[in-house]
Amino acid sequence: MAALRLLPGRARDFASSGYWERFFRERGGRAFEWYGEWQDLRASLGRYLRPRDSILVAGCGNSELSEQLYDEGYQDITNVDISEVVIKQMEERSAHLRPKMTYMVMDVLQMDFPDERFQVVLDKGTLDALLTDGEETTLSRAERMFAEISRVLQFGGRYLCVTLAQAHVSKMAIEYFSREGWMVRIHQVSGDKAGTSEGEFALPIFVYVMTKIRRVPGSALCILELCAEAQDKPIRFKSTEHLIEAVKERQHYSLLRSQINKNPSSGTVPLDLCSKDTGQARYTLHVVHSLNVKASFDNKFAIFIVPQGRETEWLFGTDEGRKQLATCAGFWRLVTVALHRDQHYEGMEAIQAELSEKVMELAPPGLPAGQQVPFLSVGGDIGIRTIQHRGTSPLSGEYVIEDVKGDGAHYFRRLIFLSNRNVVQSEARLSFRGSHKGNKKHKKKKKTASINSAEPAAVPAGQSIDKTYLCCAHHRAMIAGLCLLKNPEHLPEALIRVLVIGLGGGSLPLFIHDYFLQCSIDVVEIDPAMLEVATRWFGFSPEDRLKVHIADGLVYVDSLAAEASSSYDAIMFDVDSKDSSLGMSCPPPAFVEKSFLQKVRTLLKKEGLFILNLVCRDTQLRDAVLATLRETFPLLYVRRIEGEVNDILFCQQQAKHKLPPAELRDTAQILEKALRQPGQAWDTTYVLADVLEAVKLV
Repeated sequence: MAALRLLPGRARDFASSGYWERFFRERGGRAFEWYGEWQDLRASLGRYLRPRDSILVAGCGNSELSEQLYDEGYQDITNVDISEVVIKQMEERSAHLRPKMTYMVMDVLQMDFPDERFQVVLDKGTLDALLTDGEETTLSRAERMFAEISRVLQFGGRYLCVTLAQAHVSKMAIEYFSREGWMVRIHQVSGDKAGTSEGEFALPIFVYVMTKIRRVPGSALCILELCAEAQDKPIRFKSTEHLIEAVKERQHYSLLRSQINKNPSSGTVPLDLCSKDTGQARYTLHVVHSLNVKASFDNKFAIFIVPQGRETEWLFGTDEGRKQLATCAGFWRLVTVALHRDQHYEGMEAIQAELSEKVMELAPPGLPAGQQVPFLSVGGDIGIRTIQHRGTSPLSGEYVIEDVKGDGAHYFRRLIFLSNRNVVQSEARLSFRGSHKGNKKHKKKKKTASINSAEPAAVPAGQSIDKTYLCCAHHRAMIAGLCLLKNPEHLPEALIRVLVIGLGGGSLPLFIHDYFLQCSIDVVEIDPAMLEVATRWFGFSPEDRLKVHIADGLVYVDSLAAEASSSYDAIMFDVDSKDSSLGMSCPPPAFVEKSFLQKVRTLLKKEGLFILNLVCRDTQLRDAVLATLRETFPLLYVRRIEGEVNDILFCQQQAKHKLPPAELRDTAQILEKALRQPGQAWDTTYVLADVLEAVKLV
């Protein structure tokens, strides 16, 4: 607590000579190591110091750094500080032990040394103390300090600045010296060593190495480099903006590591690891803790490689799923690693070699040196992802069609919008052509296993779309909701008219068309590119009972409502929002405004059914949507999709009576019997079984 009492009330007081006089007087002769000692900084500073160098320590304070340098053979050292008190203390401390050491009271903004007097100017925290904010007067003082350092340094000399590299400090220093034509190189001090004798900083420590070189007339070349932790080879940048941003990224990473260790119960923490060559994201890591697991050295830490294409599954793609994965695997801290599309991976062994150094930075404190950390996966391979097609839509942006291997022996085709690359827009199961194995509900089994070397492969040839299977749980729930229609036992005698807003890959309307033969379906899709995608890649084919209208769903409903000539038995909304900033990703807000919902109601028959796929992470917004629906539709049932954010809402103006869950199941069985295609061997139970059990009247 003594150190806290010595800190100023305002940051700008750090630049005051009066503050430092008081500070050193109250502290006495005890050294105050703001940014670590020589042994902490040796790896970064040592390569830029030679024993014969004439060194100026600017703003020496009562740090032991000068004394430690002197004792290692760097004896031509001149120390200056604005505080007379500290200079007197330091002279007394070194008088007999270090006779060649020089101490002088001097302001670094106006030094008395001749031009080009030193080979090195060493600054440990002085710039940070002087440059306390981005105000014009403060920046002017920093420029005066830089100008004096430039004046007293020889060409080829180095300004070594140990700093926290706060945003305004980093910007000022990098831009000033690059503008002067100096070489700028930044080292991050090892995160395990950076700190002070008073306690560690949350931010990492950097050493800025500014080398004074002669400017080449007419040349705009400026050398800008960063040496991150444990990297000997510097990374070069094309602009000061890119270098400043790289420093910020290192700071964010250090803060993230600090957050993980100080508060492991705060939830999963994500970060991207990028390719050094391209700068593109190559791995996405999530650090998750299972607080139900008692940590020991053997089960404290592990790495889990998520197979390609499976990063969107609940177990790997959600916070709750990853926590369950950590618990099942039996590790206190688990780092899940998702592999990005458009990146090439040689196999598990290559990935492990590439990741080992970086993921070990995320290891819990106290993990013994040399402790073997297991790499885990599912089935011992990196999965299969084959990109079949890339396209760009003016409305949906860039998208890919990719085939992936799922759990077990099945393969799946997916539509992914790259603007939301972790969400599967549409999905269909693939099957070998000519295969008729029925459609039993597939029960997933999760397991973790030690990795084995495995080469990447492609989806086997000869696969086609399995139209008997609905991949999406929310599609199954939407179809099951048809049991709420009046008198389902009589439905074969009359045509059922269904309006679907949102095509995607076409799985939902195609399934209704193929297996509910009494249904006539109108599909409205705003993006013509999606019709091509559905037709070419997902087996969709319009015909008499299945028509597609390329139009804005809002405009289409408006026009039908104005005509007052259409009457549907069921209307389904399965349309996503392109605005990722909203708390609701499905549907766009305009689709659940009261005035529009009233138009939807006018298009329904008296006992018709409106089915809405709602994906909303904002609790208040979700409640507001439900309230608006209740105002429009007296009967509102909700089905929550387990493990997903989706709510499937079933809305009616009226019904014969409110159906309890038991009666819903009975009605579902009648619907199944009445609407299935005669002689067809598909299994409707995977659509209807246990789907309506959780339906409740809101």
